[in-house]
Amino acid sequence: SSILYAGEDKWSVDPRVSLVTLNQEEFTIKIENVDMTDEGQYVCAVQTSSRPRTTSVHILVQVPPKIINLSRDMVVNEGSNVTLMCQASGKPEPSISWKLISSSGEIFYMNNDEYLEIPSISRKRAGTYECTAVNDIDTDVQTVDITVNYAPTVSEGRDVGVTLGQRGILECEADAVPEADFEWYKDNIRIFNGFDGMEIVNSGLLSKLTFFNVSDGDYGNYTCVAINKLGSSNTSFLLYGNIWEGIVPLYSSLILCINLFPTEVLYFHDNISLNRNTQVRPAEAT
Repeated sequence: SSILYAGEDKWSVDPRVSLVTLNQEEFTIKIENVDMTDEGQYVCAVQTSSRPRTTSVHILVQVPPKIINLSRDMVVNEGSNVTLMCQASGKPEPSISWKLISSSGEIFYMNNDEYLEIPSISRKRAGTYECTAVNDIDTDVQTVDITVNYAPTVSEGRDVGVTLGQRGILECEADAVPEADFEWYKDNIRIFNGFDGMEIVNSGLLSKLTFFNVSDGDYGNYTCVAINKLGSSNTSFLLYGNIWEGIVPLYSSLILCINLFPTEVLYFHDNISLNRNTQVRPAEAT
């Protein structure tokens, strides 16, 4: 113990301690910027003519919570075991809680402990982990970001029909972290950007193979391969030709010639011979 004041005489060398009131009825001192070292029992002693009298007060110093030790942001592979740590100081001792804000925006409330164990982490558990330290005085919040890497998954390819001379597009979408690199193949031969009038444009999760002027040689099977450092995935597409549909305007002439020997049907429209397999349907009147 140490004497702070004896009457008007200051014994303490602490500049935070000062005399407020000293008279026949009151003896008051002030301590500014209280910290943990100020906690304890304080005794006021008054000397009377008969005997000294004392009174005491016990000071409890409360401290708002402060997170002092937190795991750093991390990048892990899917299936790894992850441990997060969040330690805090404060008085009363703060309680710890965890909350996950996933990459998709969902919120999950986790356990209430300094250590958060995540066994065999999945891509759904990627996101921002929020540690909250709470006591009777205040709250402290800090976050840890976890990125989960995983191999590509490619959406099923959709076959596309395109008429000769028209534009055709094949689209390949892959979900992967880190983002996948794309490769295109036709009959096991890799296609590069600008090859034979084709254009490849990659943008994030999507790769587009564009044919600006479809020819007979463009029809066939195509394969899209998505690759990152954890693996690869692929899907197949069929680019095929559309059957031309003849369109005959209303009120125009359509001549059908039937040759009976041998039996054969010939089709003419405005003196132009039509293919025998052509499907003819009337167009709307204008």
